[in-house]
Amino acid sequence: MNVPELQPGLYESLVTTGLERVLQEHEDELRNAVHNIDEADLPHVLSRYVAQHVEQELKALKTTEQRVEFVNAILASIRSLPQDGQLSTNHKPRQLRGVARPPHALPNPPSTPLSDVALLTNAKGDPQLGPEIRLEMQSADRVDVIMSFIKWSGIRVLEDQLLDLRRRGVPVRVLTTTYMGATEKKALDFLVNKCGAEVHISYDNKTTRLHAKAWVFHRKTGYDTAYIGSSNLSHAAMVDGLEWNVRASRVQTPELVEKFETTFESYWQSPMFEPYGPEADGERLEKALNESSTNKTPVSLLASSLDVRPYPHQAIILDDLQHERQVLGIHKNLVVAATGTGKTVVAALDYRRQCEDTDGPRPRLLFIAHRQEILEQSLRTFRDVLGDGSFGELFCSGYLPTTWDHVFASIQSFSKEEQLSRFDPGHFDVIIIDEFHHGSAVSYSRLISHFTEYREFLGLTATPERADGQNIVAHYFGGRIASELRLWTALDNDLLVPFHYFGVADGVDVSRVQFTAGGYSVAGLNKVYTGNDARARKIIAATNDIVSDPSTMKALGFCVSVEHAEYMARVFNEAGIPSEAVTGHTDPTIRAEAIDKLAHGELNCLMAVDVFNEGFDLPAIDTILMMRPTQSATIFIQQLGRGLRRTQGKSVLTVLDFVGHQHKDFRFDIKLRALTGQGRKSLQHSAKEGFPFLPAGSQIVLDSVVREEVVNNLKSQLDMKIGAFLVDVHEHSSEIERQQGLRLKEYLDRTDRGLSTVYKASAKRTYKGVSGPNSWRQYEAWANTRRSFNPSVAEQLLLERMRSFVHVDDPDRFRGYRRILNADAVTPELARDPLAIMLYYSFWPSGHSEGIEVGLERLLRADYVRDELDQIIEFQESRSRVVPQPLSGGLETQPVRSHATYSREELLAGLGVGSINSEKPGSIREGVKWVPELKTDILLVTLNKSAADYSPSTMYRDYALTETLFHWESQSLTRAESATGQRYINHERDGSNVVLFVRESKVGEIGTEPYTCLGNARYVSHEGEKPMQIVWELERPMPARLYEIAKAVQ
Repeated sequence: MNVPELQPGLYESLVTTGLERVLQEHEDELRNAVHNIDEADLPHVLSRYVAQHVEQELKALKTTEQRVEFVNAILASIRSLPQDGQLSTNHKPRQLRGVARPPHALPNPPSTPLSDVALLTNAKGDPQLGPEIRLEMQSADRVDVIMSFIKWSGIRVLEDQLLDLRRRGVPVRVLTTTYMGATEKKALDFLVNKCGAEVHISYDNKTTRLHAKAWVFHRKTGYDTAYIGSSNLSHAAMVDGLEWNVRASRVQTPELVEKFETTFESYWQSPMFEPYGPEADGERLEKALNESSTNKTPVSLLASSLDVRPYPHQAIILDDLQHERQVLGIHKNLVVAATGTGKTVVAALDYRRQCEDTDGPRPRLLFIAHRQEILEQSLRTFRDVLGDGSFGELFCSGYLPTTWDHVFASIQSFSKEEQLSRFDPGHFDVIIIDEFHHGSAVSYSRLISHFTEYREFLGLTATPERADGQNIVAHYFGGRIASELRLWTALDNDLLVPFHYFGVADGVDVSRVQFTAGGYSVAGLNKVYTGNDARARKIIAATNDIVSDPSTMKALGFCVSVEHAEYMARVFNEAGIPSEAVTGHTDPTIRAEAIDKLAHGELNCLMAVDVFNEGFDLPAIDTILMMRPTQSATIFIQQLGRGLRRTQGKSVLTVLDFVGHQHKDFRFDIKLRALTGQGRKSLQHSAKEGFPFLPAGSQIVLDSVVREEVVNNLKSQLDMKIGAFLVDVHEHSSEIERQQGLRLKEYLDRTDRGLSTVYKASAKRTYKGVSGPNSWRQYEAWANTRRSFNPSVAEQLLLERMRSFVHVDDPDRFRGYRRILNADAVTPELARDPLAIMLYYSFWPSGHSEGIEVGLERLLRADYVRDELDQIIEFQESRSRVVPQPLSGGLETQPVRSHATYSREELLAGLGVGSINSEKPGSIREGVKWVPELKTDILLVTLNKSAADYSPSTMYRDYALTETLFHWESQSLTRAESATGQRYINHERDGSNVVLFVRESKVGEIGTEPYTCLGNARYVSHEGEKPMQIVWELERPMPARLYEIAKAVQ
């Protein structure tokens, strides 16, 4: 850039000495934002800077000789350049354009050079897309195509070239859809039967449609090209349509081509795209195209014709249930998931898995719901999942079972004493109760109290907290939810309608309203809000400005009190928006009439208090007005959930949250975490940047006043000063706990906080001039001064390492670490215990100066350390959902388990480093480690190489293709023929292991992030070298939650 002409605006300029001088000279008149470049992005940024200046210099030079001399001078400084890598000075610079083996002729190149990038618009002077595609095909060694629809008219103009690809043995893969019924069966049949192409089709028309249109032409020479744009495979798009397409090049835009390859491969491996064969699948395709083109309701397939597989969000729930039963031994479980997310399918898949694990007849099943239509739909679902059209019997409205083995019953039919008395308490092996938030009703509690000798009990609900104050989670499930489908997961999987959330400043200061740990005083808020005409006018104005048409909206407004609800209903009516107040005191008949009026458009808004948080189903709700603050994530999500149901004609839920100046202890992070799934640190950045990484279709828009309020609030929570934190700890301690001790788990549960609140990235903290370890026992002693805390200097150093254990998440380490720390003495056997070795290196990554026995002895004498680690484990036990399994290939006796999470030191120590050899885990920094004594390659993978939210130059190196296939990039100098490359390729033949560990990023809120063990992996294939791109097949499918993070595309 031209430094003297520094204009206000955004830049991405390297800070040179000249630019640094200018910034210093103008620091009084110009504010600047200078950031360090992430190490992962540095090669790309520096090379781009050098390339710009090299090209400028080459243009300025007058002769070819000068240009060659200049380039050779640069090349001479590159150490990795081959000796013959410089340009020849004997003649002008030339390019190799092709190589062919006689008698074959060279193919014609496309009009756009293989190395160049272009925008093709079918304008005068632009090559037409059709002819360019035909020319690209002539030199392609593999062709991948993704098209939302394919017509015969588009295939017809490429027919000769497609047939030539088959003659040359060039693989062709095609992804397409039944979107709008626009694809033509004749075109796909031709591609498969005549051209030998592989075709995969997405038949899913329920969720977001695939609109992508792109080609990639792979060449063994490395000169791959791609076309990405608006053109489907039709005559108009290929020849004369007003289409825009970008031509990309592996040479100029490698990141773009790599992203295409990654996305295509992920789709290709996904079960969403199913292989198509005209004979086997032609009838299904015709039916799907017909249904899509005419918007008909799909005809149900026969139960036996479907292999029902879980969606990713359902797989997470099934994993969680497996953990509760196999790891914790809990057989009475509750699943919480929004309406419309497939809870019944989860229950059926869970039951199918129990059938598969049972020798003999299927377990006896009782499925309870409160409406006949739900029971009929649930029975159909179970029949589909089990592939058995005769499974199950209904017991409701005149239906009477005959065998009583698999019963789908209404609660009204099965809760009477005379009916229950016919059955033993253990008659049914599996009991499933839908809509379990009704569980505290007499009819449900009577049934639950009778059937007590079940194998598995499963409750399903969207709203675990009832408006009547009954807590079914505490009453029936010991306060534990087995699995809860998070809002952002449901949105990511396109199960709910997207939301547009607007934070609107209401101009009201509630910072002095009484505030306790539970929230604001209702009376205090009511006094501030009710009768506040200025605030009401702002609410009306925002509603008119933001909602597309308030006269047609169907809205719920959540108010603070009955008085407030009635006031807001009156205000809306006076503004011409028909509304009524509906409260917990409203007569049920009147309430039902109001809901009916809203459904039929006679009312536009219901002002609610103490109702509609649960037990309310009106999918047409398209607007939510939040007219009172709440920091309960559960209540917030339940209120939001009233409008997230999909229904015909609703494309988005509009949410208006009216925000004032809040009390200093009010926490915005709770509701924003519920909305986005982000941690507190990333929330602060997202709020400043406008929340750029939400699920597709959803938006969070904060006006300038609210943004400042939110950002400041998040900053105060993230960077909570030690004094404020200690006050928070003190206020959440009872009088007894202030004397006898507040458990870490109790504090975190009461405040809805995580371990990152306590364990910061630093080893020490300072309070009132006194330095102490980053330790819960230290904070508790500072907060509750009556608690004694006097560790030795040596024990304080150990307490500084406590944050190294906040990731521990499997029962083996829970039990093992407790057992070791409670040992009476360090015996030789204990010093050889693999778990003891892992624990030892977690405290001393490079080993204790006097050896492991002395180190362990220090730990046994460190009472504060033992107590704190026990408290961390207690909290992690309540949160963990891991189902660990031993490794294979001779590694079964090692303490590392698949799907458990480990620090680098732990996993290396767990696989022999530091015990069976002389190396120390703390001295190994590389991402790969060969342990010859165990014949095992350890591969450590960081998915997000850059600290930036989005870094195209470093993405798509390591990612999951499916739950069992993982794409991995080796170290940069690894060649396929090297000893390391051959060991990777031939590890099965040679009897060695590959064990894969993955983490999302290098650094998190507590510091260095740990790795999740994916377990043993098997070599499948590779491409390229220096680095090698290897696809590994995992012996065990990835945990569903991690797969959602690791996969390249949604």
